[in-house]
Amino acid sequence: MKTNHIQEAVPLWLKVLYTVFMAVLIPVYWYYYGPTNFLYYCDVALILTLAGIWINSPLLISMSAVGILVPQAFWVLDYVLRFVDLSFTGVTAYMFKSESSLFLRGLSLFHGWLPFLLVYLVSKMKYDKRALAAWTLLSWGLILFCYFFTLPPDPNAGLIPVNINYVWGIDDAAAQTWMPPYLWLLVLMIGMPIAFYIPTHFILKKLWLKIEPA
Repeated sequence: MKTNHIQEAVPLWLKVLYTVFMAVLIPVYWYYYGPTNFLYYCDVALILTLAGIWINSPLLISMSAVGILVPQAFWVLDYVLRFVDLSFTGVTAYMFKSESSLFLRGLSLFHGWLPFLLVYLVSKMKYDKRALAAWTLLSWGLILFCYFFTLPPDPNAGLIPVNINYVWGIDDAAAQTWMPPYLWLLVLMIGMPIAFYIPTHFILKKLWLKIEPA
């Protein structure tokens, strides 16, 4: 009965539309940015969401929501402010660079609508409280992998992903110098759960907790 309820909660047209979008985005991003682009939290959430809507997994949907709702809210705010020549975080600067085609930048608008889709999906599929631990562990793995195996900041990188998930600082042109690199990693690994994941977890848990069968 529960599985049927979840299938009905996520309409087939939505699953198909999202899948078509991903079928376009994945090869295009792979061609222009390379495979490391899919290590960004937002892209990981895209893929988890694709899997989650087809296998009817509240856990995968909840993980994506915990991980990106707050950061993507900052993205949306920064993007809107840039139309009036302001900036909140600077994370959307690439959306206004001419070296990226309008098509590429159009695909990146998923940052704006994915958070709203995830809220909708969580409201329908309900929130799985295991998401906080699962996403936190996943994010830690991504942080360490990106630090040791992907490219550091480079002002001449062009479309090549550098400083993925800000493991070298908040500037893609130069590494941060405020503290030793290992300390910056600890700030990310401890600070992001406290600032982003835990508050989102408690809000989603309060609103749409999935009740386990007795």
